[in-house]
Amino acid sequence: MLICPECKFENPDKNKFCQNCGTSLTERACPACGADVPNNVEQCQHCGKDSGTIWWGIIKFNEDTVTNDSNSNVEAPPVEESTFIQIDVPTPVLELEQKKVISKFDVGCYLDKQERYKVLECSDQAGQQELLVRVLDCKPYQITPITAQLEQGLSSVIEAPGIPDVAKPYLALHKLCNYGIPPIHDAWVLENMSVVLLVDRSNYSYLLELWLEDEMSSLQVVHYFHRMTQLWQMLEPFNCRQSLLELTNLRLDEDQELVLQRLYTESSSGANVDFEAFEPSATLSIKALANIWHTLFKQSQRTQFGPLMQLLGDLDVGTVETLEQLQARLRKIASELEPTPTIEENNHDTKDIHDNYESEDVTVTMAAAPNTAAPTVLQFVEAGENETKSDDMPTVVLPMQLNSLDNAGLTDVGRQRDHNEDYFGIETRINRVEFPKAQAIAARGLYILCDGMGGHASGEVASELAVTTLQKYFNSHWNFNHLPSLDIIKEGVRQANKAIYDLNQKDARSGVGRMGTTLVMLLVQDTHVAVAHVGDSRMYCLTRRGLEQVTIDHEVGQREIMRGVEPSIAYGRPDAYQLTQALGPRDENLIDPDVHFFQINEDSLFILASDGLTDNNLLETNWQTHLKPLLSSNANLDKGTRELIDLANKYNGHDNITAVLVRAKVRPNPGAG
Repeated sequence: MLICPECKFENPDKNKFCQNCGTSLTERACPACGADVPNNVEQCQHCGKDSGTIWWGIIKFNEDTVTNDSNSNVEAPPVEESTFIQIDVPTPVLELEQKKVISKFDVGCYLDKQERYKVLECSDQAGQQELLVRVLDCKPYQITPITAQLEQGLSSVIEAPGIPDVAKPYLALHKLCNYGIPPIHDAWVLENMSVVLLVDRSNYSYLLELWLEDEMSSLQVVHYFHRMTQLWQMLEPFNCRQSLLELTNLRLDEDQELVLQRLYTESSSGANVDFEAFEPSATLSIKALANIWHTLFKQSQRTQFGPLMQLLGDLDVGTVETLEQLQARLRKIASELEPTPTIEENNHDTKDIHDNYESEDVTVTMAAAPNTAAPTVLQFVEAGENETKSDDMPTVVLPMQLNSLDNAGLTDVGRQRDHNEDYFGIETRINRVEFPKAQAIAARGLYILCDGMGGHASGEVASELAVTTLQKYFNSHWNFNHLPSLDIIKEGVRQANKAIYDLNQKDARSGVGRMGTTLVMLLVQDTHVAVAHVGDSRMYCLTRRGLEQVTIDHEVGQREIMRGVEPSIAYGRPDAYQLTQALGPRDENLIDPDVHFFQINEDSLFILASDGLTDNNLLETNWQTHLKPLLSSNANLDKGTRELIDLANKYNGHDNITAVLVRAKVRPNPGAG
């Protein structure tokens, strides 16, 4: 089937246009000039820029045709000598077969019988039984069998006939793609070869290149080393730790985060493994990590600093034996370089930045937006089937600084309402700081979403009044250097409530005629965050670890659950979705907003949403397709927000729909160390 790039509708393979929205399924828009480009063309015919969908592939030669039941004898080479798998095949036979393969996959030929993947580049790896290819996807909207099977569950894919053994570690680790594991796109058996197509990371910069830069701080070195220990922990159950021991395999994505270009297996034990339970190979120890770290320092000619030199020495002699010990030492070194500020310190270390900024960017956005009533339960998204122990691994707390802060907001009336009672406001101030060897930003952001209620000319009045009141309040009660205190935030919410309440009293509104609104509000001060809410508008937080619902709805059903009532009973009540708190209907003495503080220690996407977007667990169901890609700095938040609205209109649509997205990117503080 063909998945429409705009509305995600599933179309028959023969369709040239989406039968739901009419979007072309044979062309794509050039990202540079916007011109329509045929899917089977690599570059835009108008501006010459690359616009095709490119995959990076591994073609692995097998002595016998690879089947789901194959038992190839693969030996793991010594770490110091090679990081590639060696297969015991007679050299003359191998060379002959490789020549045949290379000639078969000349540039312009197709990799598959369906003529979907056109070869752009093909190179053999001397002394290694594989070819590396870059291919153009001529049918990018066609769902692959692996993708379709993954939707049915991981175990069914791994056990499916025709899945080559070399693809199985990628499949087993596909839930962890955001942690740097290369996502798999497609895989199949081709005569006496196995083919695996991955996301193309061949143009990503090498970690070693960053190591060569003088601006790289000691803290950043520790950060990347700890990142490698996390990846080691993930890869260990699947015998793929070898992937970390090849320098050319260590890449940096657009956010300078460490990722792997591909996986290397340590032995054949992972080929036909039961991924539910098996023993990792004992051929590698964490000493191998020390070896690759030594190599990074040697090839970059970077001088090792004291605490890290001691750690590497302890690894060499075996004083540090376990991964847990290694991670603890790295955290200790990080804290010695610069202790992590606590939320109670209230960002005391930002004063110098704000006192010395060179430029200021200020953006203010306001718009009208929704009112709904949906089941609400605090929910954390599970990692899925066949989780590895790495899902519970600790996250290193390193001193972080804000690298970028982006936002987008959009509201829509929905498919069944004739007016919009939602309203949102966005106000962001960014100070850009330039130092001789680094740059940073100091930022303040106020993001507000309100879902009004009370009928035509009432709900929209309440929601807009709440947003404008809060914006005015914080303009005079928010010191730029410090996140507002709990009392200040609560008082701001009470002021917004009073403004609406007084208007209700002035107009002598009563009962259901009294207007009101929900509220969810995000305050950002550099890497410090506060969230406040009243009602059932929600905030979610997406990181590389998954999606988390931060707020708990103020409604009767949720109140009963908090009192110990079973959820099925709590939401069986006829008034289960009735709000227990809202701004406006009652005076400010009866308003008690929930306020939470936390720190941004990793790249995060905050989603403020009205219930037109959150009803029916829409975000929990679709976060991997519609939210996860937006973590990338290259992703367009405006486009992503529009796609969320379209998704809600497709599957909900009964209410107004509003979404505000805030993407915060962080990195280790280069001024430390």
